[in-house]
Amino acid sequence: VPVMPLVEVIRGLLTDDATLGRTLALCSAMGKQHATSEDRPGFVANRILMPYINEAVFVLQEGIATAEDIDKTMKLGTNVPMGPLTLADFIGLDTCLSIMRVLHADLGDSKYRPAPLLVNFVEAGLLGKKTKR
Repeated sequence: VPVMPLVEVIRGLLTDDATLGRTLALCSAMGKQHATSEDRPGFVANRILMPYINEAVFVLQEGIATAEDIDKTMKLGTNVPMGPLTLADFIGLDTCLSIMRVLHADLGDSKYRPAPLLVNFVEAGLLGKKTKR
């Protein structure tokens, strides 16, 4: 994403040190910070972020709080720039669902099971800001 200051660099199984070094130098030349991770499902950012968003959808689905209160709680209570549901709207609910499905299938852990409400939203074409729905 062009506006993000970080590039998550994934070191493949056969990536040698020289290639990794050139890639990290390119990130720096573009004015980006970089972080590296192994080639695993979700890498770092999505492995942590998507279950967070998914859990927010479960909280909404279970009627624990409104979407507005979920976002307000996380934004003001944890000092993140936007709540998880707002962030999901920007990412695209279809993209969030796709990532959760990959994590669930590849890792086999039920903690990555997509929230049924997320599935319902996507099936209904409610994908977030990109579709204005």
